[in-house]
Amino acid sequence: MTFSSNAQAIEQLKWRKFPVLNDGFVCLVDCMGDDSAVVQAARVSYGEGTRQRSDDRTLIRYLLRHRHTTPFEMAELKFLIRVPMDCWRQWIRHRTASVNEYSTRYSVAIDSMQETAPHEWRTQAVQNRQGSGVELPPDLGERLTAEEHHFQLQARQLYMQRLEAGVAREQARKDLPLSTFTEAYWKIDLHNLLHFLALRSDEHAQAEIRAYARTIGEQIVSQLFPMVWEAFGDYRVRALQLTALDVGVIQRLVARPRATEAIHWTETDFLDSQDPSWAGLPRSRERDECRRKLEQLGMLPPHAMETV
Repeated sequence: MTFSSNAQAIEQLKWRKFPVLNDGFVCLVDCMGDDSAVVQAARVSYGEGTRQRSDDRTLIRYLLRHRHTTPFEMAELKFLIRVPMDCWRQWIRHRTASVNEYSTRYSVAIDSMQETAPHEWRTQAVQNRQGSGVELPPDLGERLTAEEHHFQLQARQLYMQRLEAGVAREQARKDLPLSTFTEAYWKIDLHNLLHFLALRSDEHAQAEIRAYARTIGEQIVSQLFPMVWEAFGDYRVRALQLTALDVGVIQRLVARPRATEAIHWTETDFLDSQDPSWAGLPRSRERDECRRKLEQLGMLPPHAMETV
């Protein structure tokens, strides 16, 4: 992407609100740099026009593949986001950005809360204590959504009554639910943004924050940094990281004879080839993770495990 075309993409995206959840959004405020900024930082003395576009792509892919992260820090993006407070608590844990949040000490809290549709209620995962399981029955979801609406309405009315009674804003806000939307400016360099997107787009992340990560990545980053986004998908999002223990399992599996080349190894083969440190354990997340990797590689048939 040339400088002029990147500038045009920035102008088309700036201040455009991409909706997330029922009343949240993400929008680009500004962007410094593009694919060529990453290349320029890596080459230091790179001169415009002295390299082919294909060379830029090859270099970017090399940098991401080998985790040379500094050149990606040369590009920065600034966003304005509206996000529920519970998601924001997870978001702000990434201490790699500059943040300025809407203050409910100075201003009245945003009159909007995240709503949960009847089909969006989820069970608590059994294996993963911080994650979700399957969807709850529709009839139960209908009741939960109705109760949520009533609670949110009551909470907002109580908050406004306190303000009208003269209670300080900083104190009146204390009983607002975590579903209340907040807004913030969020400025971050491209390297740390990619790390955020890798973690928060992962299937183990909370569904609501995954929606924000997908929107930022697919709607904005992919347009401004197409070469980086392509490499990010190949080497982070759709890649597999094998641990030393995983490699040992694969080596032992490959060494096992099979009845025919046309079938997978069996679950028994996998258990017989597992790392000795996992043997005998009734539960092992590392063993389950290894099994999922082998399923992705087509080495094992799908194994029934709880969605987390």
